[in-house]
Amino acid sequence: MQRTNQIIKSMIAFFEIPTNDFDKSVAFYQALFGEKLEVSQFGDEKMACLMKEGKSVCSISSAPSFPGFAPSNGGVLVYLQTKDLDASVKTALDNSATIVTPKTKIQVDDWGYFAIIADPVGNRIGLYGDK
Repeated sequence: MQRTNQIIKSMIAFFEIPTNDFDKSVAFYQALFGEKLEVSQFGDEKMACLMKEGKSVCSISSAPSFPGFAPSNGGVLVYLQTKDLDASVKTALDNSATIVTPKTKIQVDDWGYFAIIADPVGNRIGLYGDK
C-alpha cells in the first residue's frame, strides 16, 4: 500500500478553492495552516497561494468573471495533509468552519485518519493526518 499512497500523493499538480469572500477565506486558511499565503491579483481574479517546496500547489481564488466558479458543498473533494489532524480540526472550528464528517480512521492499514469540514464560505475540504 505504501507505493500506491506515494502515487496518489504525487498526482495533485494544483487545485483552486473558490471563494466569494476573499479576505475571510484567506484569513481562515492562514489560521488553519499557520502560515502566510502569497496573495496576487490578475485583473478581477485574486489568488492566495499555499506553497510547497517553493511551488504553488493550491490557491484560494476569487474570480467573479468566471461563470460557475463559486464555493460549493458538492463536487470534487480535495484532502489537505495536516501535521496534526486534531489541532487542525480545532483550528478550523475556531475559525468559523463546521464539521461535515468528524475524525474517522481510514480502514486501510497505515493510511491514517481524515475529517471533512465546510470552510467559512461553504466549500467542503478534507483534512488528512497520520494520527
